[in-house]
Amino acid sequence: MKSPIHPQELAPAVGKLIYSAITSLDGYIEDEDGNFDWAAPDEEVFAFVNELERPIGTYLYGRRMYETMAGWETDEFIGDQNPVMVDFAEIWRAADKVVFSRTLESVSSARTRIEATFDPDVIQEMKSSAKSDLTVGGAELATLAIRAGLIDEYHFLLNPIVVGGGKRALPSKDRTRLELLDEGRFGNGVVHLHYRVTN
Repeated sequence: MKSPIHPQELAPAVGKLIYSAITSLDGYIEDEDGNFDWAAPDEEVFAFVNELERPIGTYLYGRRMYETMAGWETDEFIGDQNPVMVDFAEIWRAADKVVFSRTLESVSSARTRIEATFDPDVIQEMKSSAKSDLTVGGAELATLAIRAGLIDEYHFLLNPIVVGGGKRALPSKDRTRLELLDEGRFGNGVVHLHYRVTN
C-alpha cells in the first residue's frame, strides 16, 4: 500500500531569496576607508556562516562582489588549509553563480553566468523554479532586490564595533516590516539575527 501524499509534496518548489550581511553595530559592511577587516569572522562564526550557506543553490552578485568572492574558486583564500575555510570553498564552488554586470566579459569560476541587467521578473522566475534557496551578495545588488520586493529573509551578523560611516548594509528611506525568527550570540561578541519579511 502506498504512503499518502502530503499536500506540501504536491506544491511546486519555490526558493527563498536571502540577504546575509556581516555588519558593524551601526549597520555598515565597510567603513569610510573601504575597510572591512574588523568584520573578519573567527572560526566559530565562520563555521556558523558555512551552515547558513550550505543549503544555498545560487549566489547573485554584482561585479565587485563577484570579483571579491571569485578567489574561492582557487585555493587563494584557504591559506593553511583551515578546515572551516576549506569547507566554505567547497560550498561556494558547488553553487551556481549569477553575476549582474554590463562590463564583465568573462568569469573565472565554474557554474557561473553573466546577466547584463538586474531584471526583477527574471529573479522572480529563478525563485519560482528553484529547488533550493538563493542569496544576494553585496549591498548595492541587495538594494535593488529590496526595492523590488524580492527579499524573503535576512541574516545579519552584527559585530561589536561602531565604525561611524561607510557603506550601509541596508538602503536608507526604505521601510520593511520583519518578523524575528532566530537570534544567537557568539563568544567574540558577534550577534546573529534572522528575520523574515512580513509585508
